[in-house]
Amino acid sequence: MSERTAAPGSLALVESLVNTLDIESGADALDTADGRAPFGLTEDEVPAARELRESLRAALLAHAGHPPHARVTPLDDLLSSAPLRLTVDPADGSAALAAADAGPLHSRIAAAVAQSLVDGTWTRLKACESVTCHWAYYDRSPAGRGRWCSMQVCGARAKMRRYRAK
Repeated sequence: MSERTAAPGSLALVESLVNTLDIESGADALDTADGRAPFGLTEDEVPAARELRESLRAALLAHAGHPPHARVTPLDDLLSSAPLRLTVDPADGSAALAAADAGPLHSRIAAAVAQSLVDGTWTRLKACESVTCHWAYYDRSPAGRGRWCSMQVCGARAKMRRYRAK
């Protein structure tokens, strides 16, 4: 959908999970084996992954100042039991949070969110304002006030709607 570059670091995982659903067309990448592969999901794990995806989308909408798109399970409830561990690089002493078990998607997402909190990047990951889109994007604008995944698509549509309404 967007021409924006991927979110930095571990937030790319969060962004890519949220963007597995194209709201406008209804296409869901999690319906296919190829779409599930980047997340290490089996077919049986898809319902839980979809629940996680929509809870993440609600959080990203909140980052952009928008109400939730639907009733969802609170993200903190979904991630509360995800085990995390601290890793320290012996070469430079840098520390990072990682999933204690690399397999479960919930643990990897929790580690990504936790690391982005440490990095100060979590609130820059947002969902597009357009109700037919809600695509996840990383807001690189200086003021952090981005509203759309793409100014050329969703932003242009919103501006055209406002213009026509005048």
